[in-house]
Amino acid sequence: MGLEAVGVCDHDTFSGYEAALPAAQAAGLDLVRGIELSTRMPVIDKPRGRSVHVLGYFLTAPPSAEFQEWLKGIQEGRRDRNRRLAAKLQSLGLKVTLKDAEALGRNLTGRPHFARVLLQKGYVPSLQAAFDMYLDESAKGYVDRDEPTVLEGVRRIRDAGGLPVLAHPVRVLRRKPDALEPFIEQLVNEGLAGIEVWHSEHSPKDVESFLGIAHRLGLGMTGGSDFHGEAKPGVHLGTGVNSNLAIPLEVLDRLRNSHNRG
Repeated sequence: MGLEAVGVCDHDTFSGYEAALPAAQAAGLDLVRGIELSTRMPVIDKPRGRSVHVLGYFLTAPPSAEFQEWLKGIQEGRRDRNRRLAAKLQSLGLKVTLKDAEALGRNLTGRPHFARVLLQKGYVPSLQAAFDMYLDESAKGYVDRDEPTVLEGVRRIRDAGGLPVLAHPVRVLRRKPDALEPFIEQLVNEGLAGIEVWHSEHSPKDVESFLGIAHRLGLGMTGGSDFHGEAKPGVHLGTGVNSNLAIPLEVLDRLRNSHNRG
């Protein structure tokens, strides 16, 4: 595909990076160890708060035992949610079991795997419909799970030696765009070091806006396709949606050099 570097940022686990590393080394591909954390920011009108994803890059040395133990707690919370999600879907008359989803999820099972089960069993016409009808936060099959606060996620990545980055900011405070930069500035004061400027869901106007925020707040700039395989069939590795991404290697080089100096 012509790619020179790939970042593996799975949710709450490094197992995908570890599995990919031998193949990447054999191919001469620069593989970046990363992670993506699902966190929450407090919101007055939402008891659970709003979902915010935080990326952690350059955790190149084996992460500390403390960080790994913290991740294990998050993973157990995810497994508990999966058990309750299967029960909720069954209560809605859908013959979906935890075993069905885990057969697809392998190392770490999440809602995308339940979506695939719903699609395979003919309950929904598409993966997006599975989320719209059953799995999204406003859908009838949704169940909650405990997640760390966004400030804790940033601090944990920092303490583990990584570079904390706000993922796909277009999803954050979508209905209150004027509040986004003050929110990001608050995170910078707590250790946030970067913002995902280029993303499959970002329009050219979004990119321009996030570049401005990055410059004003002194943030590192990252980018990624947010490729999820079959879970997001319209998103292609490295090129995004309809080839709306072409992130040059110097973006990674600048980010890595800045992190190494810090």
